[in-house]
Amino acid sequence: MEKLTALIPTGNEIHNIQEVIQSVNFADEILVVDSYSTDGTYDIALEMATNVIQREFQYPSSQKNWAIPQAKHKWILLVDADERVTPELKEEILQVLKNPPKDGTVAYWIGRKNHFMGQHVKHSGWKNDKVIRLFKRDYCEYEDKFVHEEIIANGKVGRLKNKFYHNTYITLDKYLEKMNRYAWWQAKDYDKKTGKLTGYHFVIKPMWSFFKHYIIQGGFRDGVVGLTIGYIQGYTVFMRYAKLWLLRKNRA
Repeated sequence: MEKLTALIPTGNEIHNIQEVIQSVNFADEILVVDSYSTDGTYDIALEMATNVIQREFQYPSSQKNWAIPQAKHKWILLVDADERVTPELKEEILQVLKNPPKDGTVAYWIGRKNHFMGQHVKHSGWKNDKVIRLFKRDYCEYEDKFVHEEIIANGKVGRLKNKFYHNTYITLDKYLEKMNRYAWWQAKDYDKKTGKLTGYHFVIKPMWSFFKHYIIQGGFRDGVVGLTIGYIQGYTVFMRYAKLWLLRKNRA
C-alpha cells in the first residue's frame, strides 16, 4: 500500500484546525503549513499533526508549491482547512493507495459538496465544483497565479466518485472580507490580459456574473443563500476591476 501525506495549509484557522486534522487521521503523515497564525492554530497543529512548518504567506499557489516538496511521501492529499474528508471519500482514497493506477494517472479530481450560511448549496454555479487534490508529489504543481489556481499534472488525471464536505462560510462579514482579498489577487492576475477599463468591466460584467449565478445556474432555487451568492459574485467582479483601476493608477 502506498503511503500518503495529508497537506493542510493554514492561516488563523482556529475554528477549523481540529476537525480538518481529525478528518485526515488515516494519512501516514499530516503536514500542516502555517502562515504564522496568531489565534492558536499553530499550537493545536503542533499537538495533532505529524509535522508543522511555517512560512510567510504571499498567495495561495506560492504557499502550496513551496509546501509540496516538503511532503515525506509521494502521494499527497491537499486539504484546505475549511474542507473535511468524509468517511466515504477516505475509503475511496485508501483503495487508490492499495491499488495504485498503472495507466499513467498521477492525480485525481475530487468534487466538493459546498455549504454556505448553514445550507447545502445545490445550484448557484457550485453544483459541479471540483478540485485536483490527490496527486503524486513529483508530477504535479500549481500554476503560478494569485487566485483560482489549479494543479498542472504531468500525466493523466482521474476523478474520484466521493466528495469533500466544504464549508467556506464563517460569517457574512468574514466571507466578504475573503472576497475582497480575492478581488485584489484577481486584479493582479487580470492586469496583463485586460485592456483599457470601460463601463463594460464595471457595469456589464458584474451584472452578467449575478445573472449567470442566480438565473442561468439556478441560484434562485437556493433561496436567500442563492441570492446572496449571486450578489457577492457580481460584487467581487466589480471590485476586481476597481482594484485593477487603482493598481494601474498607483503605478502610473
